[in-house]
Amino acid sequence: MIHAIRSFCRGGLIGLLCSGMLVMSLPSHAQVIGTEAMLAAEARQNDLAAVEAFMGRDAVRAEMERFGVDAEAAALRVASLSDTELRQLAGQIEQQPAGAGAIEVIGVVFLVLLILELVGVINIFNRI
Repeated sequence: MIHAIRSFCRGGLIGLLCSGMLVMSLPSHAQVIGTEAMLAAEARQNDLAAVEAFMGRDAVRAEMERFGVDAEAAALRVASLSDTELRQLAGQIEQQPAGAGAIEVIGVVFLVLLILELVGVINIFNRI
């Protein structure tokens, strides 16, 4: 009886090890990521972070609410912009002087709203 249990355990252990070795030997696929692709992805993340930080400001949120734009929907749409559009928007935000006044904030908010209007996310200019 004990011999049968030992044989069963030994057979189960051998089966488990063979299964593990079979799974480990399956082919895997890996690719080398090019420098350009990595830099483009990093640039997009930086641009998106800059635009999200700008849109997170209280003054910008207040202006968006004043125009009837949902901040969460606008953030989702900004995330779906192409790399070129996102780079242009982030570039315009970066060109503002530190501590930009209300006129500049309103101008950038207007620009964001205009881009969202052109992309077809919102229709606020039809209401005006």
